[in-house]
Amino acid sequence: MSAPDYAAEVDNYADDDLDEADIVEWYEARPINVSTAVATGSIVAAFALGVLTAVGALTLIGYLDD
Repeated sequence: MSAPDYAAEVDNYADDDLDEADIVEWYEARPINVSTAVATGSIVAAFALGVLTAVGALTLIGYLDD
């Protein structure tokens, strides 16, 4: 399609045509289904990782201070 053809095609569309556009349903995101056990496990794992990081950082700081 050349530039004049594109310009002629764009002129055929009115702003009212754009208001009538339908939203395609398959663009909608599906809800995430996670079981309670998986959600609880991920929260506990994140907390344990944070504790492990804090203990490791404090241990490293203790070794570097000596």
